[in-house]
Amino acid sequence: MLNQFSRTELVFGKEAMDKLEKSRVAVFGVGGVGGYTVEALARSGIGALDIIDDDKVCLTNINRQILATRSTVGKYKVDVAKDRILDINPKCEVMTYKTFYLPDTKDEFDFTDYDYIVDAIDTVTGKLELVMNAKAAGTPIICSMGAGNKVNPYMFEVADIYETSVCPLAKVMRYECRKRGIDKLKCVYSKEKPIRPLEDMSISCRENCICPPDTRKCTVKRDIPGSTAFVPSVVGLIIAGEVIKDITHFDRGDR
Repeated sequence: MLNQFSRTELVFGKEAMDKLEKSRVAVFGVGGVGGYTVEALARSGIGALDIIDDDKVCLTNINRQILATRSTVGKYKVDVAKDRILDINPKCEVMTYKTFYLPDTKDEFDFTDYDYIVDAIDTVTGKLELVMNAKAAGTPIICSMGAGNKVNPYMFEVADIYETSVCPLAKVMRYECRKRGIDKLKCVYSKEKPIRPLEDMSISCRENCICPPDTRKCTVKRDIPGSTAFVPSVVGLIIAGEVIKDITHFDRGDR
Protein backbone atom coordinates (compact mmCIF):
# COMPACT_ATOMS: atom_id res chain seq x y z
CA MET A 1 0.00 0.00 0.00
CA LEU A 2 1.28 3.44 -0.89
CA ASN A 3 2.46 5.64 1.98
CA GLN A 4 4.85 8.53 2.56
CA PHE A 5 7.85 6.17 2.38
CA SER A 6 6.88 4.25 -0.78
CA ARG A 7 9.47 5.99 -2.95
CA THR A 8 12.20 5.14 -0.41
CA GLU A 9 11.07 1.53 -0.38
CA LEU A 10 11.55 1.41 -4.16
CA VAL A 11 15.25 2.02 -3.46
CA PHE A 12 15.90 -0.01 -0.31
CA GLY A 13 13.17 -2.66 -0.34
CA LYS A 14 10.60 -3.80 2.25
CA GLU A 15 13.03 -5.56 4.60
CA ALA A 16 15.17 -2.44 4.94
CA MET A 17 12.13 -0.24 5.59
CA ASP A 18 11.05 -2.60 8.36
CA LYS A 19 14.50 -2.23 9.95
CA LEU A 20 14.25 1.54 9.80
CA GLU A 21 10.80 1.51 11.36
CA LYS A 22 12.10 -0.60 14.26
CA SER A 23 15.21 1.53 14.81
CA ARG A 24 15.82 4.17 17.46
CA VAL A 25 18.32 6.92 16.72
CA ALA A 26 19.56 9.64 19.06
CA VAL A 27 20.62 12.96 17.55
CA PHE A 28 22.62 15.18 19.87
CA GLY A 29 22.36 18.75 18.63
CA VAL A 30 19.64 19.89 16.24
CA GLY A 31 21.18 23.05 14.85
CA GLY A 32 22.57 23.59 11.36
CA VAL A 33 23.86 20.04 10.94
CA GLY A 34 21.65 18.05 13.31
CA GLY A 35 18.42 19.68 12.15
CA TYR A 36 18.92 18.41 8.61
CA THR A 37 19.95 15.00 9.93
CA VAL A 38 16.72 14.73 11.89
CA GLU A 39 14.73 15.89 8.87
CA ALA A 40 16.22 13.20 6.62
CA LEU A 41 15.90 10.45 9.23
CA ALA A 42 12.23 11.29 9.77
CA ARG A 43 11.60 11.31 6.03
CA SER A 44 13.40 7.96 5.73
CA GLY A 45 11.04 6.18 8.11
CA ILE A 46 13.10 5.89 11.31
CA GLY A 47 10.59 4.67 13.90
CA ALA A 48 11.93 6.41 17.01
CA LEU A 49 14.00 9.56 17.38
CA ASP A 50 15.54 11.02 20.53
CA ILE A 51 16.52 14.65 19.98
CA ILE A 52 18.76 16.42 22.44
CA ASP A 53 19.43 20.18 22.52
CA ASP A 54 18.88 22.86 25.16
CA ASP A 55 18.93 25.78 22.72
CA LYS A 56 16.14 27.99 21.45
CA VAL A 57 15.80 29.21 17.88
CA CYS A 58 17.56 32.54 17.36
CA LEU A 59 17.02 35.02 14.53
CA THR A 60 20.64 34.42 13.45
CA ASN A 61 19.86 30.70 12.93
CA ILE A 62 17.54 31.39 10.01
CA ASN A 63 20.36 31.55 7.46
CA ARG A 64 21.20 27.84 7.86
CA GLN A 65 18.94 25.87 10.21
CA ILE A 66 15.92 24.06 8.81
CA LEU A 67 14.04 24.43 12.09
CA ALA A 68 14.56 28.20 12.15
CA THR A 69 11.90 30.48 10.68
CA ARG A 70 10.44 33.78 11.81
CA SER A 71 7.59 31.89 13.45
CA THR A 72 9.88 29.59 15.46
CA VAL A 73 12.27 32.21 16.86
CA GLY A 74 12.32 31.89 20.67
CA LYS A 75 10.98 28.33 20.71
CA TYR A 76 13.01 25.34 21.88
CA LYS A 77 14.59 23.63 18.90
CA VAL A 78 13.62 20.17 20.12
CA ASP A 79 9.98 21.22 20.41
CA VAL A 80 10.00 22.62 16.87
CA ALA A 81 11.73 19.45 15.64
CA LYS A 82 9.20 17.18 17.33
CA ASP A 83 6.26 18.99 15.73
CA ARG A 84 7.95 18.74 12.34
CA ILE A 85 8.80 15.04 12.73
CA LEU A 86 5.24 14.15 13.72
CA ASP A 87 3.87 16.14 10.80
CA ILE A 88 6.05 13.99 8.54
CA ASN A 89 5.40 10.69 10.31
CA PRO A 90 2.74 10.66 13.04
CA LYS A 91 3.76 7.11 14.00
CA CYS A 92 7.32 8.12 14.92
CA GLU A 93 8.11 7.92 18.63
CA VAL A 94 9.83 11.19 19.54
CA MET A 95 11.61 11.86 22.82
CA THR A 96 12.89 15.37 23.49
CA TYR A 97 15.57 16.46 25.95
CA LYS A 98 16.21 20.12 26.67
CA THR A 99 19.72 19.23 27.73
CA PHE A 100 23.22 20.47 26.94
CA TYR A 101 25.16 17.22 26.72
CA LEU A 102 28.25 17.18 28.95
CA PRO A 103 29.76 14.72 31.46
CA ASP A 104 27.40 15.94 34.18
CA THR A 105 24.28 15.20 32.08
CA LYS A 106 25.39 11.87 30.55
CA ASP A 107 23.46 9.81 33.12
CA GLU A 108 20.18 10.99 31.57
CA PHE A 109 20.81 8.60 28.68
CA ASP A 110 21.17 4.85 28.26
CA PHE A 111 23.14 4.39 25.07
CA THR A 112 22.27 0.71 24.88
CA ASP A 113 18.72 1.79 24.00
CA TYR A 114 19.86 3.24 20.68
CA ASP A 115 20.58 1.61 17.35
CA TYR A 116 22.66 4.61 16.28
CA ILE A 117 23.95 7.87 17.73
CA VAL A 118 24.58 11.11 15.86
CA ASP A 119 26.97 13.66 17.33
CA ALA A 120 26.12 17.10 15.93
CA ILE A 121 27.27 19.18 18.90
CA ASP A 122 30.13 21.64 18.84
CA THR A 123 31.97 21.18 22.12
CA VAL A 124 34.96 18.83 22.31
CA THR A 125 34.13 17.80 25.88
CA GLY A 126 30.62 16.76 24.89
CA LYS A 127 31.77 14.99 21.75
CA LEU A 128 34.33 12.92 23.63
CA GLU A 129 31.76 11.98 26.26
CA LEU A 130 29.37 10.85 23.52
CA VAL A 131 32.08 8.79 21.83
CA MET A 132 33.20 7.13 25.06
CA ASN A 133 29.65 6.26 26.09
CA ALA A 134 28.78 4.96 22.63
CA LYS A 135 31.89 2.77 22.70
CA ALA A 136 31.02 1.42 26.15
CA ALA A 137 27.49 0.59 24.99
CA GLY A 138 28.62 -0.95 21.71
CA THR A 139 26.41 1.47 19.80
CA PRO A 140 27.57 2.90 16.45
CA ILE A 141 28.17 6.65 16.35
CA ILE A 142 28.98 9.16 13.65
CA CYS A 143 30.42 12.59 14.46
CA SER A 144 30.27 15.89 12.66
CA MET A 145 33.52 17.82 12.54
CA GLY A 146 33.76 21.52 11.80
CA ALA A 147 31.15 22.97 9.40
CA GLY A 148 31.47 26.63 10.35
CA ASN A 149 33.57 29.06 8.29
CA LYS A 150 33.41 26.70 5.29
CA VAL A 151 32.02 27.53 1.85
CA ASN A 152 32.68 24.44 -0.28
CA PRO A 153 30.13 21.66 0.30
CA TYR A 154 31.89 19.42 -2.25
CA MET A 155 34.88 18.92 0.06
CA PHE A 156 33.07 17.04 2.82
CA GLU A 157 33.70 13.33 3.07
CA VAL A 158 33.15 10.37 5.36
CA ALA A 159 36.30 9.01 6.99
CA ASP A 160 37.74 7.51 10.14
CA ILE A 161 38.96 10.18 12.53
CA TYR A 162 42.56 9.01 12.06
CA GLU A 163 42.32 9.56 8.31
CA THR A 164 41.30 13.21 8.66
CA SER A 165 43.47 16.23 7.98
CA VAL A 166 43.29 20.05 7.82
CA CYS A 167 40.11 20.40 9.95
CA PRO A 168 41.10 21.99 13.31
CA LEU A 169 38.32 20.23 15.23
CA ALA A 170 39.26 16.86 13.75
CA LYS A 171 42.87 17.45 14.82
CA VAL A 172 41.80 17.95 18.44
CA MET A 173 39.50 14.93 18.30
CA ARG A 174 42.26 12.73 16.85
CA TYR A 175 44.55 13.67 19.71
CA GLU A 176 41.94 13.19 22.42
CA CYS A 177 40.61 9.92 20.96
CA ARG A 178 44.11 8.49 20.79
CA LYS A 179 44.70 9.40 24.44
CA ARG A 180 41.51 7.55 25.40
CA GLY A 181 42.28 4.43 23.44
CA ILE A 182 39.53 4.95 20.86
CA ASP A 183 40.80 3.02 17.86
CA LYS A 184 38.24 4.18 15.31
CA LEU A 185 35.54 6.83 14.90
CA LYS A 186 33.37 7.48 11.88
CA CYS A 187 33.06 11.17 11.07
CA VAL A 188 32.21 13.70 8.38
CA TYR A 189 34.84 16.36 7.80
CA SER A 190 36.26 18.72 5.19
CA LYS A 191 39.81 19.38 4.01
CA GLU A 192 38.81 22.94 3.18
CA LYS A 193 40.76 25.45 5.23
CA PRO A 194 38.33 27.53 7.33
CA ILE A 195 38.02 31.15 6.31
CA ARG A 196 38.40 33.89 8.90
CA PRO A 197 35.05 35.67 9.52
CA LEU A 198 34.97 39.39 8.84
CA GLU A 199 35.59 41.51 11.91
CA ASP A 200 32.52 43.69 11.49
CA MET A 201 31.21 44.64 14.92
CA SER A 202 28.02 46.09 13.42
CA ILE A 203 26.82 42.55 12.63
CA SER A 204 28.72 40.66 15.30
CA CYS A 205 26.94 38.72 18.03
CA ARG A 206 29.83 39.73 20.26
CA GLU A 207 28.55 43.31 20.32
CA ASN A 208 24.88 42.79 19.41
CA CYS A 209 23.77 39.52 20.99
CA ILE A 210 20.08 38.76 20.38
CA CYS A 211 19.96 35.24 21.84
CA PRO A 212 16.50 34.36 23.21
CA PRO A 213 16.06 34.77 26.98
CA ASP A 214 17.05 31.93 29.31
CA THR A 215 19.46 30.30 26.87
CA ARG A 216 23.21 29.84 26.71
CA LYS A 217 24.57 32.90 24.97
CA CYS A 218 26.52 32.38 21.77
CA THR A 219 29.01 34.90 23.13
CA VAL A 220 30.39 32.27 25.54
CA LYS A 221 32.21 30.82 22.55
CA ARG A 222 35.78 31.89 21.99
CA ASP A 223 34.99 32.47 18.31
CA ILE A 224 31.59 32.97 16.71
CA PRO A 225 31.78 31.23 13.32
CA GLY A 226 30.36 32.44 10.06
CA SER A 227 28.02 30.09 8.23
CA THR A 228 26.05 29.51 5.05
CA ALA A 229 22.82 27.75 4.09
CA PHE A 230 24.54 25.21 1.85
CA VAL A 231 27.30 23.76 4.04
CA PRO A 232 25.72 22.57 7.33
CA SER A 233 22.77 21.16 5.39
CA VAL A 234 25.08 19.02 3.25
CA VAL A 235 26.89 17.69 6.33
CA GLY A 236 23.59 16.83 8.01
CA LEU A 237 22.32 14.98 4.96
CA ILE A 238 25.58 13.06 4.52
CA ILE A 239 25.33 11.93 8.15
CA ALA A 240 21.71 10.85 7.73
CA GLY A 241 22.66 8.87 4.64
CA GLU A 242 25.38 7.02 6.54
CA VAL A 243 22.98 6.19 9.38
CA ILE A 244 20.39 4.82 6.96
CA LYS A 245 22.95 2.76 5.02
CA ASP A 246 24.49 1.34 8.18
CA ILE A 247 21.17 0.40 9.76
CA THR A 248 19.84 -1.27 6.60
CA HIS A 249 23.22 -2.69 5.55
CA PHE A 250 22.33 -1.46 2.10
CA ASP A 251 24.77 -2.41 -0.65
CA ARG A 252 23.98 -0.91 -4.02
CA GLY A 253 25.91 -3.64 -5.82
CA ASP A 254 24.91 -3.71 -9.48
CA ARG A 255 21.38 -2.46 -8.99
